[in-house]
Amino acid sequence: MIARDEQRAMAVDHLAAHLLRSGLAQSSLRQLAAAVGVSDRMLLYYFDDKSDALAAAMERIASQLAVQLAVAVPEGTTMSAARLIAVATDLTTSEDLRRYMRLWIEVVAAAARREAPFVEIAQRIAAGFMQWIEGRLAPGETSDPDSRRALAAAVLAVIDGVALLEVCAGAELTKSAARKLGGFLSERDPSA
Repeated sequence: MIARDEQRAMAVDHLAAHLLRSGLAQSSLRQLAAAVGVSDRMLLYYFDDKSDALAAAMERIASQLAVQLAVAVPEGTTMSAARLIAVATDLTTSEDLRRYMRLWIEVVAAAARREAPFVEIAQRIAAGFMQWIEGRLAPGETSDPDSRRALAAAVLAVIDGVALLEVCAGAELTKSAARKLGGFLSERDPSA
């Protein structure tokens, strides 16, 4: 017999895959249980409630995304903010990461409506993105911690904006806009 913790971990994997495939629209307790292949009651054996199940799945998704970002831009790699924007927008609009970004947009929208548990989830994921960005900004960008954090927030705003544009305007216009953005940034920073 598989231990409860192992079953919970497998359930989290199934939930994460389900959310990446279906988004938040298919996240009723019954739909989440079906994605795991168990009854509603059994799902609640593994998790305190639906919010706990969603939070665990989103944490797993964030970890998966962090691994992909670390492979693309390894720790210790630093660059200008302009170059990081160019690299990150290429990544986040790639086929591999598109589904993560679309789910992220849904989470942010749910957080904006103050839906539990998405406010806390969005805050944790945004903090993780900020940490990733800050760790990859070249030391010469700014030495003041507050200024560095503000610059990381600006980079995140641009990256998220490009992901949002792709959802609203489609991939073709987004790629064109990203090229324009890259040209604009490279005029100001030749390393971009």
